[in-house]
Amino acid sequence: MNKKTIRDIDFKKKKVFVRVDFNVPLKDGVVTDDTRIRAALPTINYLLEHGAALLLASHLGRPKGGPDPKYSLKPAAERLGELLGKPVKLVPDCVGTVAEEAAAVITAGEVYVLENVRFHPEEEKNDATFAKRLSVLADVYVNDAFGSAHRAHASTEGIAHYLPAVAGLLMEKEIEYLGGAVDNPKHPYVAILGGAKISDKIGVIDNLLAKADKVLIGGGMANTFFKAQGIEMGDSLVEESSLETAKSTLAKAGGKLLLPVDAVIANAFDANAEMRTIDVAAGVPAGWRILDIGPKSVAAYAEALKGSALVVWNGPMGVFEFPRFAVGTNGVAQAVAASGATTVVGGGDSVAAIEQAGLTDKITHISTGGGASLEMLEGRTLPGLAALNDK
Repeated sequence: MNKKTIRDIDFKKKKVFVRVDFNVPLKDGVVTDDTRIRAALPTINYLLEHGAALLLASHLGRPKGGPDPKYSLKPAAERLGELLGKPVKLVPDCVGTVAEEAAAVITAGEVYVLENVRFHPEEEKNDATFAKRLSVLADVYVNDAFGSAHRAHASTEGIAHYLPAVAGLLMEKEIEYLGGAVDNPKHPYVAILGGAKISDKIGVIDNLLAKADKVLIGGGMANTFFKAQGIEMGDSLVEESSLETAKSTLAKAGGKLLLPVDAVIANAFDANAEMRTIDVAAGVPAGWRILDIGPKSVAAYAEALKGSALVVWNGPMGVFEFPRFAVGTNGVAQAVAASGATTVVGGGDSVAAIEQAGLTDKITHISTGGGASLEMLEGRTLPGLAALNDK
């Protein structure tokens, strides 16, 4: 990674604008999952230990063009205070008089959280004037919000044009593992892709077929590949508009692309539907649909992972929300954890599968960014990363 990080700057007595990802789930004004707040702690603690005063900024949800108490960062600021064991002040705005007055009085060792940047429509428009108004609050800009790095917004990209701009420790880790999987992967390299639609991931599939030794497919997107081979899919989710894409992908993939050999089918899209396992080649009967990969496929995928040096996994193998149709996803989670490879997992559902199976500590790197990790695996440049200073 040729971007500067917080290790490359002296922070003594500096005011630092840190873009974090505190877009956390809330219920009744309380944070229900603080994973993203905890993920920012190494950077926050490093900066505090090195004499900085911190102004943290984040978005939360999708407020409609103005302040909305429902999307306030107050619960996130309170949770951060509990985790740090010190008071964390919420500043009622991220720009203007209140923000500037707060920045004028903050001292080394203090942590302020600026209110939701998306309370201003200019944030998502990457408005230059708004980015400059954010920049006047601090001496240095640190981006530690990998989950938002694929968006060119004022607090993720625009502000970097007005201040020395470096990566935080979480951002550095994401670039190291995901960037490594794209730029300089270890071999044998196996990629596992799930999820519903080919159209969402065709760029990723193409890029990974060029880099990986094997690409294992699961989830709804496998159905479109099956249909492209002339296999009956019953009521399964199939992207008719992507059949030609699937055909050409299969043709150029050769033996690299592995599809499930058996599947768990159901007679309704329902957690309690009647279910049975079939060989995919036999086709799906009318009125039935594929909701998971079968045990033979899990075994074949576990075999394909043996001896690999690098495994990257994004997306579930089936309708993971229904426990009876989460067996394939959980089986793949176990196989990834047991592979002995450097393992990188990204995307909400695959991360949830790892957590549910209690395998978090067996995975080398769990990515905090769904969309950002996908775009990185596709080989795209992330605006929030490109804007940071080169070493």
